[in-house]
Amino acid sequence: MRSPVTGIVSLIILFIVLAVGYSSVFTVQQTEQTIVLRFGEPVDIVTEPGLHFKAPWNSVINVDKRILDLENPSQEVIASDQKRLVVDAFARYRIKNALRYYTSVGSIQAANLQLTTLLNAALRRVLGEVNFITVVRDDREKLMQRIREQLDREADGYGIEVVDVRIRRADLPEQNSQAVYNRMKTEREREAAEFRAQGDQKAQEIRSKADREATVIVAEANSAADQTRGAGDAERNRLFAEAYGKDKDFFAFYRSMTAYENGLRSSDTRFLLRPDSEFFRYFGGASGKLPEAAAAPKQ
Repeated sequence: MRSPVTGIVSLIILFIVLAVGYSSVFTVQQTEQTIVLRFGEPVDIVTEPGLHFKAPWNSVINVDKRILDLENPSQEVIASDQKRLVVDAFARYRIKNALRYYTSVGSIQAANLQLTTLLNAALRRVLGEVNFITVVRDDREKLMQRIREQLDREADGYGIEVVDVRIRRADLPEQNSQAVYNRMKTEREREAAEFRAQGDQKAQEIRSKADREATVIVAEANSAADQTRGAGDAERNRLFAEAYGKDKDFFAFYRSMTAYENGLRSSDTRFLLRPDSEFFRYFGGASGKLPEAAAAPKQ
């Protein structure tokens, strides 16, 4: 029979073997690269994913090899025309040399702090060489490319490659923006008032021209109407004169009938006239002759 001491020793040996075996293997993920350290000093870099072996007394540090984000706080930058800009930018980077990265910064947090400082310096250098309009409108793409190149050169010493730099926003400070807005508002109001004044002037000119043309048209129409009426009256008088010349008695009778019609239209048909008045000449007969008694003068 084996003694209990032999069993305990066997268990201890097995535990030691398992511990040594476990500490001698490590895995590398597809998104990582691993630095193997011996007593704190890097001895190897493993970039291939999978299961790997190492000495039990060595340790490993995993370094992300994906593209990482760097969010930069808004910074105030002075352009070449002395205008202040509030610039909000961000960067994308990856660790291309894990050993240099580990020996220079050692962690993502430290790398972000260092890159933030370098990014702000690059922003001030590049944007300080151009004016406000160039940053805001004209050549922002080229400026971002220049900033990325400068930042990439400086970050190379930390084993970092800068993939991209973007300016998310570049505006005037709030107080300047308000002043610019007020100035633009005043300018637009002045232009609007000028346009309204020009419109009122044009409208007045059009109305004056229309009134003048209307007066001319009405005057010409009245003149034409007066001429037409005059011609009509002349033609009527001619016809009357011609008719009168053909039959004087009938013309006298017609005139009397017209006078009767006009005089007897109202409800009051009283007349203050002599019975032998010329007005009543056709009341006694169709011949228009006054009665003998009425016609004979009194002795």
